Amino acid sequence: MEISTVRNRLMRAIDAARERGQQRRQRAAEAEQAYAVFLRDVATPVTRMLANALKVEGYAFTVFTPGGGLRLASDRGRDDYIEFALDTASATPQVVGRVSHTRGSRTLDEERPVRSGAAPDELSEEDVLAFLLEALEPWLER
Repeated sequence: MEISTVRNRLMRAIDAARERGQQRRQRAAEAEQAYAVFLRDVATPVTRMLANALKVEGYAFTVFTPGGGLRLASDRGRDDYIEFALDTASATPQVVGRVSHTRGSRTLDEERPVRSGAAPDELSEEDVLAFLLEALEPWLER
């Protein structure tokens, strides 16, 4: 094999990798903007309504909005919460929910998409509510 062939293929591989990296960074930046709108206009209002309804039913939960995130936390345990985050590591950036639930001395952590394959701007209030209700099951069954 000739050195010129190796160098040509190397240069094409470098160019392709740079192009893919640029596209990934652009998708991530667009997803971060859509995620901020999703948090502000969709997830936070639904989560606050649900937290109020939970309190009426005797379940103590508080909504926190740390920078770039949203967390529904149980008032009974510091490691009991459901939070939303943006996953930009996958091919298509998507909103994931992280659920942390303490049972005895064990803490169970789970992470799953709010709606698989959906971009942040494709998620609806119904998607958020369905995700939260499913994630709340360990607390609601007590």
